[in-house]
Amino acid sequence: MDEQAVFRSDILQQFFELGLMGIEIPEEYGGAGTSFFMSILAVEELSRVDPSAAVICDVQNTLVNNALMRWGTPEQKEKYLPRLATEWVGAYALSEATSGCDAFTLNARAEKKNGFYLLNGQKLWITNGKEAELFIVFATENPELGYKGISAFLVEKGFNGFSIGEKEDKLGIRASSTCEILLENCEVPEENVLGEVGKGYKVAIETLNEGRIGIGAQMVGLSQGALDEAVRYAQERTAFSKAIGSFQGCLLYTSPSPRDLSTSR
Repeated sequence: MDEQAVFRSDILQQFFELGLMGIEIPEEYGGAGTSFFMSILAVEELSRVDPSAAVICDVQNTLVNNALMRWGTPEQKEKYLPRLATEWVGAYALSEATSGCDAFTLNARAEKKNGFYLLNGQKLWITNGKEAELFIVFATENPELGYKGISAFLVEKGFNGFSIGEKEDKLGIRASSTCEILLENCEVPEENVLGEVGKGYKVAIETLNEGRIGIGAQMVGLSQGALDEAVRYAQERTAFSKAIGSFQGCLLYTSPSPRDLSTSR
């Protein structure tokens, strides 16, 4: 999967069947009804084998499901949580070309018109972009208000004016899709505002606080997997009729002392 930069759909389906895509979603909506901590454990364990698999689970649980459960209306939860627990992948669309570290200098615009919001702009580096059916998109209705003009929107892949752009060709975690999102007069129903209008910054910050814990768990799991594989290899790989792990360890490189440098030729 890493070489092909594609996450296998049959494995993704198994994630849903195992309940890994709706770990915190209440049972009444078809989820496992457990805790944030359980989501973190799942991310850590998946990362021991493949961090691409883990990040799909991580974004789904710690960002998308988490935001919808915390900020969604009863109607939004009823509509989307059962799908996210059983069949829909979610994505979180905040970053733009000029708003990475400073995420609130957004250029994406939202204009309210006839019961809809029209979204225009471009989002970059969106994890799960290729697989997702539901996106949490952040856009500003009034740039003069700064971060207080930002709102969060629940945007379905099939909405008019929404499209997936270029997929990034990355150096690592390649099976996890990272895509450009294009918004061209994208029609979003007024009832799909997530949280309060103008409070999108709060949705973003509080959700990302937990999402970052998931990425930390991903790195812990990946490190553990690398160590496990190294130990296994050291016990199997032989040299001079002995496993290389049985030889005395040695320091391959040390920085030379000033004295060594002064006497070297």
